[in-house]
Amino acid sequence: MNTDTTQHNGAACRASRHTRVQHLITADESSLMDLEVLLATLPLCSTGRVFIEVPDASAIGTVSAPPRMVVTWLDRSARTGAPGSGRSCRQGEALSRAVTAWANEMLCDADDATRVHLLGGFLGTADIIDHLTDVLGVARDRVVVPDWYPVGVRAR
Repeated sequence: MNTDTTQHNGAACRASRHTRVQHLITADESSLMDLEVLLATLPLCSTGRVFIEVPDASAIGTVSAPPRMVVTWLDRSARTGAPGSGRSCRQGEALSRAVTAWANEMLCDADDATRVHLLGGFLGTADIIDHLTDVLGVARDRVVVPDWYPVGVRAR
């Protein structure tokens, strides 16, 4: 779903006055098809980060993202759980840690241009939403999650 009202074409994207919107997109192994659909709707000049958590390296593949977007695959089997716990990484944990660290560094105060799409399972996503909205002050209605998420997680 492309919610951008600006006309995007080759000439517009090359113009120096063109505003490029930053995207933060997350996914896991259960949402790779949804991710591909979302990425296909983005303008070619889109910038931002895509974080994809998978159970192990065999699930790492290729996704078609706009050239100015960085795709990061997070292999759960190669990561540890909570620092100092000695446990294995639980589903959603690597995604939550990576996204909150990125957001802490890359989202500015009063950032109203970043578009956030959180796909995939609920585990980890709830922590990301809490961090973005409660800690960084991102408006809840700017965080898009799947319709099947619990009502308390979706924007009201």
